[in-house]
This record gives sequence, structure tokens and C-alpha cells, in this order.
Amino acid sequence: MGTVSDEAARYLFQGQDVEYVYHKLIADVFLSTVNGRTDWSVIPIENTIDGSVSLHLDWLIHEVDLPIRAEWVFPSIQNLIGRADELADGAGSWDPAKIAKVVSHPVAMAQCHQFLRATLPHAELETLPSTAQAVQLVHDHPGRGWAAIGTQLAAANFGLDVLASGVTDHDNNFTRFLLVGEAPYERPDAVQRKTSILVTLPEDYPGALHQVLSAFAWRRINLSRIESRPTKKKLGSYFFYIDIELSMDTVLLPAAIAEIEAIGCQVRVLGSYPSIPYHKSNPEV
Repeated sequence: MGTVSDEAARYLFQGQDVEYVYHKLIADVFLSTVNGRTDWSVIPIENTIDGSVSLHLDWLIHEVDLPIRAEWVFPSIQNLIGRADELADGAGSWDPAKIAKVVSHPVAMAQCHQFLRATLPHAELETLPSTAQAVQLVHDHPGRGWAAIGTQLAAANFGLDVLASGVTDHDNNFTRFLLVGEAPYERPDAVQRKTSILVTLPEDYPGALHQVLSAFAWRRINLSRIESRPTKKKLGSYFFYIDIELSMDTVLLPAAIAEIEAIGCQVRVLGSYPSIPYHKSNPEV
């Protein structure tokens, strides 16, 4: 509760009557949907700064068979959080010298490296499984000069102060999220649809990847992402995860898939889904 994933989920389901269920590990998030305890899982899959979240992608490929129902992009805004009164400098602000330790998720910590090095070079850095746990740790240990890197939602949840807002090193720090589950999901404001597929190349076909890309290229089908992931069967054996800016409801995409299957490729459709636009003015997050 109070992580960027929590904020992103609330953004996607704004105005809808849903119950949010929280887990510490992304594996448990997936399994809660697989086992029917939840309708959907919210999965961070790619970040502007850090790139692909390989662990989550591998879970989607190898561990579960849940279709992608939607995607959306949400800003990963991190803040320095603590007790302003405890860290006060006597002039109405907080004193960086009074912060002895900063705690956060390792990814969030890395995304704020320049701020931490410039503002809090003396502070001990400690990583935790989530930014929300970091904020809770600061809440539970007053008087020690501890601060956390986390979200405004987490600060509000635990009654702490945002000492410095937007402390990430890059202003364009966005995360792409996937909604996966058996239950359908639609939004009227989703004007774009995408499809994600997993392609396994035939072992005895030289130039097979070129043939795959050509099947999309001559039809002028845009691919927004292509990434190789190990099949985990033997060294040098890979899947190709491909995001396509087209729906399976069109004529062109099924034809392209049929063409690459004809040369011996195996194709698994992971989902054909709406791409939800981000509106900065959303009042709920």
C-alpha cells in the first residue's frame, strides 16, 4: 500500500468500485489472480530509466497463463519523506545534516542517486522490498533521524511529511504497467489498442528473425518493442517478446502471424488490449 504500483492501480480504476488487495512480492500478486482471489494483477513491466523489469516479464511468460487486459503509463515520482518537526533547522525548513539514514526500494534509491549524493552524502542507505515498507519503517522508528524515499500516497497513509518532492534524477521517469487476468477490462477513452506476442524461432531456419520482422514491415505494422528472453531450456535458446501497435481484430495482424507461423515459428498471443492514456490532472492520485 502506498507504492507507485498502488498509485498506478488507483489511477486505472479511478471512479470504479473495486477492492485493492496488497502483496509484498510480485509472485504473490500473480498467484492471487491465478488462484481466483483477485480478478486482476497490476504488474510494472518497463521503466523509462531502468528498462524492462525482466523478473516480471519472465513470470508472465514462464509461470502463469494470464492474458494482458490493458496497459497504461504512470509517472514514478519519488519523494524524500520523514518527520519535519524532528528534522527542523529552526528556520522553518529541515536540516539535511539531521538525517542519519535513508531507506527505500533499491530501484527507487537508484533513481534518486544524484539527489542523495548531492544532498545527503553522509546518510547511510538501506534497501527494503518496497517504498511503502520504507515509509512504514520511518514511521515506526521516530527520533532516529531516518527518512524514506517513497510516494506522496505512502506519506499520507503513515502521517509523515514530504520533505522534498520529485527527487528522482530524471523528470521523465515513467513506468509502464500491465493489467493481467481472466476478467475483461475496457475503457471508453482508450483510442489505441495493442497486441503482445511471444515468438519462438525454428532452430533450423537461418534468417528466421529477419523473416519475422519482414512480415510486419511490408504490411507497415509498427512494433513498439521487441525483446529477447531465454526459453530456459538450453543456452542460446530465446523467445522474442513483441509489442505491436495493432489489434487482433484487424485483418493485417492475423495475416502477419499466419505468415511467420508458416515458416515454423511458434506464436503465443499474450493479449490484445486497450492502451490507456495518462491524464496528469487526475484528481485521485
